[in-house]
Amino acid sequence: MRKISRYVFMSVFNATALTLFVFIALFFIFTLIEQLQGLRGNYTALEALINVVLRIPTYLNVLIPFSCLVGCLAGLGALATSSELTIIRASGVSTKHILWLALRPTIVFMLLQFWVGEYVAPYSEQMAVNRKAIAQGYSVKQSQQKLWNHESNEFMHFNAVLPSGVIYGLSRYQLNEEHQLVAASFSKQAIYQGDHWQEEDVAITHLEADSTRIENTASRRWDTQLTPDLLNVLVLDPDNLSIRNLYYYNNYLRDQHIENNDYSLAFWKKALEPLATASLVLIAISFIFGPLRSVTMGQRVFTGVIVGLAFLIAQRLFGPSSLVFGFSPAFAVLCPILICIGIGLFLLRKAR
Repeated sequence: MRKISRYVFMSVFNATALTLFVFIALFFIFTLIEQLQGLRGNYTALEALINVVLRIPTYLNVLIPFSCLVGCLAGLGALATSSELTIIRASGVSTKHILWLALRPTIVFMLLQFWVGEYVAPYSEQMAVNRKAIAQGYSVKQSQQKLWNHESNEFMHFNAVLPSGVIYGLSRYQLNEEHQLVAASFSKQAIYQGDHWQEEDVAITHLEADSTRIENTASRRWDTQLTPDLLNVLVLDPDNLSIRNLYYYNNYLRDQHIENNDYSLAFWKKALEPLATASLVLIAISFIFGPLRSVTMGQRVFTGVIVGLAFLIAQRLFGPSSLVFGFSPAFAVLCPILICIGIGLFLLRKAR
C-alpha cells in the first residue's frame, strides 16, 4: 500500500510541478516582452528584467491552483491511460482513497502558495512596483497604484513607498470643517521614526482669505495612524496583499469610516484559496474517473485549461457583483467553489 501511495503521490506531484514550471516560464517571457516595450529614463532593460524576476512569486501564487488542476489531470490521466489506475482499483483501493492520494501532493503546493502569498509575494511585488516608479522618475499611474489615503480632514498622496519605511514624494492636503482647502504641502522624502514620520525638504502652501503664503522648512514631524505596514498596502492591488495585511487594513478603513469592499473581497479570496484549489482538484479527479477516462493527454490538458478559465471568469463575475448588489463578499467567493465541489461530487457518484 505504501508503494501505491508513493507512486500516485509522485505521479501527481511531478505533473503539477512540471505544469507550474511551464506556466511560470510562459508568464515570464510574455511579461518581459511587455516590460521591454515600456523602457524610458532610467528604466533600462536590466531594470525590466529585475522587475519581472521580482514578480515571479506573484505569478507563482496565482498559478498554483490551476497547475494543481492540470497536473492532477495529467498525472492521474497518465495512470488511467496505462491502465495502472484500473489495477490500483482492482487491488482493493477505493475511489475515496485514490481521491485522498491525489489530494496529498496538492497540499504541498497549497502550503507553498500560503507561504509565498503571505511572506514573499507582497514584498517582492512592492519592490518591483517601487523600483519601476523610482527609475521612471515617479511617473506613477495613480489609477493603477491607488497611492491616495484619507484620514480625518486630510488627504495624502505618495509617489513611492519603500518597505523599509521611506516615502518619496509626499503630498498632504488639509481641509477645514467646511471641507475647504486650507493648506497643501509637498515633502521630497519622509522617514518613519517608530511612532511618527519625519518629513524632509518640505514646501507648505497656506491658503488664506485673499492670498496664499508659501513656507519652506528643512524638516517637519508628522503624527498619523499610518505605519509602513499600512502604507505598503496602498502600493499593491488588493489581490497581491497578504491575508494579514488585508485584515489589518480592513480594520483601519472601518475605523476611518471608509468603504472597504474591495479589500474585504480580496481577504475572502485569499482566505478561501486552499478550498478553491481543493475544489479544482476534485473536479480533475472526477473527470479522470468519468468523461476523461479514455481520452488523450492533450484533451485532458485542454479540458483543464478550459475549466480553470471558467472558474476564473466565475470568480471575476461573482466578486464585482457582490460590490454592486451588496451581498456578502464571502458568499461571492464561495459560489464558484461550491459549484466546483457539487459538479465533482456528482461526477464521482455517477462514475461508481
